[in-house]
Amino acid sequence: MKKDFYKLGGITLLLAVLIGWAGYDLFLRGATPSFEETRFINIRPSSSLDAVGAGLVDAGILKKKNGFVLLGKITGWGDQIKAGHYEFVEGVSNRDILDVIRRGLQEPVRVRIPAGTRKERLIRAMASEMAFSEEDLASALSDDSLASELSTDTNHLWGFMIPDTYSFYWLTEPEDVIRRVKDHFDSIIASAMDSLDAIPMNMTPEEIISLAGIVEWESAHVPEKPRIAGVYINRLQNRWALQADPTIQYALMLTEGEKRRLRFKDYELDDPFNTYKYRGLPPGPITNPGQTSIQAVLFPEEHRYFYFVSKGDGQHIFSRTLSEHRRNAQSYYRLMDQRRREQAAAESG
Repeated sequence: MKKDFYKLGGITLLLAVLIGWAGYDLFLRGATPSFEETRFINIRPSSSLDAVGAGLVDAGILKKKNGFVLLGKITGWGDQIKAGHYEFVEGVSNRDILDVIRRGLQEPVRVRIPAGTRKERLIRAMASEMAFSEEDLASALSDDSLASELSTDTNHLWGFMIPDTYSFYWLTEPEDVIRRVKDHFDSIIASAMDSLDAIPMNMTPEEIISLAGIVEWESAHVPEKPRIAGVYINRLQNRWALQADPTIQYALMLTEGEKRRLRFKDYELDDPFNTYKYRGLPPGPITNPGQTSIQAVLFPEEHRYFYFVSKGDGQHIFSRTLSEHRRNAQSYYRLMDQRRREQAAAESG
């Protein structure tokens, strides 16, 4: 009898050890495959425990979902899963992962807004890392009430989406993303006012963003942006037409879909964005300018230049008179013709 008692006790102890080891292995031991840095999963609202487990496997975070799902059911944590963006490192356990998700310990996502892009590409870039769709963001940017709240209109709102890398929680609503980025623009203006007695020509934020968009498109060479801004401000102050080629290219893109080389007939295009035909700034931004272009408009170079033409190397030659400008332009045209001939010869050879 005593022997049977000890035997039963030994079996019970063994079973306890095995159950304990199985529990440790299933719930507390590292459950991930080997990987470097971090991996992430986006969990949408109302996702089931089983779907989350499968998603963790698909994301390469879990080797198998069974232990994760079983732990969620045993503890009841599976009913507490919070939607969001979660990141994990190698070696975490099923318990670690489930604890993070049920407590909603999200990591923000990084959203990079590119400079000088088209509206549809800007929307695509902003929505690509977020839970909302491109259609949701496009609708928010076209919302008159939101634009009014942000002291602008829907023609200009997208131009205020200042290029930078921002951190947002994945489930942030598109309206809140827009508010945050517009606040960034407002902070740039507020900071500039600490150094300025007045905005050049008392331009409104909409006028600043429209002119900065032209400067953005004209040059990627930062040191000459204030000089280009100065040219356009000289034209505006003297009531000249802006005669900015990028505005015609933008008008053509709206109808043709792609940017292309301008032809002489394009300068006669009857479109409000044609600044050869219509004086003043265009009715809205042609792109979302970067901070260097905005700063160039706020702090333009003071000079007497009214013209500029490309040098063919990404920079420009500036001139005060039309005759001087025409000579510079002819030099540029000859350079372009020579390059085209060289390219044709290289392709034929």
